[in-house]
Amino acid sequence: MTTQSEQPAMVTPPTTTAASDDGVTPVTGWQGSSDYFALREYRAYDPHAVVDVLRGRVAGVIFRGMVPQETCQELATRFWASTHRKRRGVEAPGYYLGTYHYHKPTLTYLHESEEVAAGLDAVLDGLPADPLTAFYGGLADVLQREGVTVRLAEHDGRQACRALLRSWHGQGEYALAPHDDRSQCTEPQQADFEIQRVAEREVAALNICLENGGGGRLAYWNIQPDDESKRRLGLHYTGSPYPLASLSGIEMKWVDVNAGDVYVFNGAHVHAVEPNTDPALRRTTLAGMLGFRDDTTVISWT
Repeated sequence: MTTQSEQPAMVTPPTTTAASDDGVTPVTGWQGSSDYFALREYRAYDPHAVVDVLRGRVAGVIFRGMVPQETCQELATRFWASTHRKRRGVEAPGYYLGTYHYHKPTLTYLHESEEVAAGLDAVLDGLPADPLTAFYGGLADVLQREGVTVRLAEHDGRQACRALLRSWHGQGEYALAPHDDRSQCTEPQQADFEIQRVAEREVAALNICLENGGGGRLAYWNIQPDDESKRRLGLHYTGSPYPLASLSGIEMKWVDVNAGDVYVFNGAHVHAVEPNTDPALRRTTLAGMLGFRDDTTVISWT
C-alpha cells in the first residue's frame, strides 16, 4: 500500500456545544477531516504507514496478523508465568510487567525502568519472531533514509523502559476508561524529561495484541481535547478519565482487535478499551509510546 501525501489533513474547527442533560459540558478541541480520522488497515507491516501517524497525516494504522500466533501465545504464556508481573487495582485487578511513566517524577520512572529490565528481558528475549525488533527495526531503517534516529528516551544517560506488557480487567462500560496520552506528557514532575518535547508534536501509542477474547475493541474519538477542556475537567496533567457525557456528539470509531494485530494511533485523541464480553477471557498487549523529539530523533518510552 502506498503512503499518504506529505500534506497534512484538512481539519474541521471545533464547535461550542451546550451542556449535556446531566450538566457536563462537551469537550472541545482539534478534530480531523474524514481523510485523516481513520485507522487504515494493512495486511503486512509497512513502516512508512507508522511515519504517517508520527507526522500527523493520519490518525492511526493497524497491521493485521503481523505477529505469528505462536509468538503471541509464547509471549502471553511468559507474561502470566512471570514472577515479575505486578497487580494493579482490587475489584477488577489488572496486571502488568514493565513500568509506566504516568504521574511520576522522572527519576522514579527511570529507577523503575532499571528494576524491571531483567524481568522484561526474560519474557521478551529469545523469541523466534520478536515483534519489537521487527517494529522498531523496520521503522529505524525507513527513517534513517530521512536522517532520523530511533532510540529509547533518555535522561542523564539512563534509558526509559522498552515496553510494557499489560492486561486490564475493568468490567464497567470500558475496561480502560476514556483518556488521552498527550496530557500525561506535560506532568510538571517530568519537566526535565525529553518526552515532554514529543507533546509539542504527535504522541503515538503502540499496541501489539497478544490475546483477546470476545469484545476488547478500541474506542477512538475524533477529538484532541484543548487545554480549556482539560482544565475544566481537572485532567490537564493526567488526561484521564473523560466523562462519557463530555464526549457526547463527538464522532467515534470502534476498532476490532485480534491476537497478532499491531496498531499505532495518535494518542492525543481520546480513546478507551471495551471490556471482554466474557470476563474469563483476557486481553493482553505489548505496548509503548513513541514520537518525534525533534526533526531528527524519534524516541520511545512506556
